[in-house]
Amino acid sequence: MSSAFTRAERIGGAACAAWIARLGDYYDLGKPRIVLLLLITTAAAMLMAARGLPPPALLAWTLLGGALAAMSAGTLNCVYDADIDRLMRRTMARPVAAGRISIFAATTHACVLGVISFAIFYFRVNHLAAWLSLAGNVFYVGIYTMWLKRRTPLNIVIGGAAGAIPPLVGWAAVTHGIAMPALALFALIFLWTPPHFWALALIAETDYAKARVPMLPNVKGDLRTKREILAYSVALVAASAALYPLHVAGAFYAGAAIALGAVLVFMAVRTLLDAGTIWPRLLFKYSLLYLASICVILVIDRIFA
Repeated sequence: MSSAFTRAERIGGAACAAWIARLGDYYDLGKPRIVLLLLITTAAAMLMAARGLPPPALLAWTLLGGALAAMSAGTLNCVYDADIDRLMRRTMARPVAAGRISIFAATTHACVLGVISFAIFYFRVNHLAAWLSLAGNVFYVGIYTMWLKRRTPLNIVIGGAAGAIPPLVGWAAVTHGIAMPALALFALIFLWTPPHFWALALIAETDYAKARVPMLPNVKGDLRTKREILAYSVALVAASAALYPLHVAGAFYAGAAIALGAVLVFMAVRTLLDAGTIWPRLLFKYSLLYLASICVILVIDRIFA
């Protein structure tokens, strides 16, 4: 009898572990690290628009809708790119590429998340936020993933607009409109995207070449890529500093933005001058911290300065 119970426990434990692993695969499909970054920019815009904490229910619904929208788009990206994901070491373990989740199941999952997200925005936030969020997903999946990514090294430059939409959604959620601070955040994220992803492309250049994805290092070479990284980094820092004379942000923000930007430009210069992947890797990681810090500083400046 005891052996039968032991076998039942083992079977039950294995089934539970399988379900947990499957849930983990669906979670990974949505690219949670990207989702977190998008939610930070959404929340920053909401706090700036409200000049403090917006109504908790509105904040919760907006972030939930944004998370589901981003997960839907990320999943559809994994579905469409499964063939090239299998060729790249960085992405070959993704659930669809590795065959752990079927294309049909992943597509269904993405569509359900997308519908729920739109419904949350439309009925619990407002119509403008709903349509902006949907537009961001359509741009990311339809324009970037399906059209630009495999055709032009400008894929990241143009496709960066999709990742810059969440601040517009956050601002619209609070104000039912769009204003200069939201557009400023949009511009900063748009300029931030190329140096961030080109730093990654320098690290994973052989992967992209194997998958025939025309990232800038594969098409124009490392030197051209590093020059472009520096140029966009300088433009990003200049744009971030310009928010002060444009009266979008105050002196506290200006000082902090210049300090953070100086580190970014320094890393871009070292990436240009040094061989190897050490500085591109450091630049890639720092760029994430840079964007999150800019958002936090903007919020602090807007509320307390």
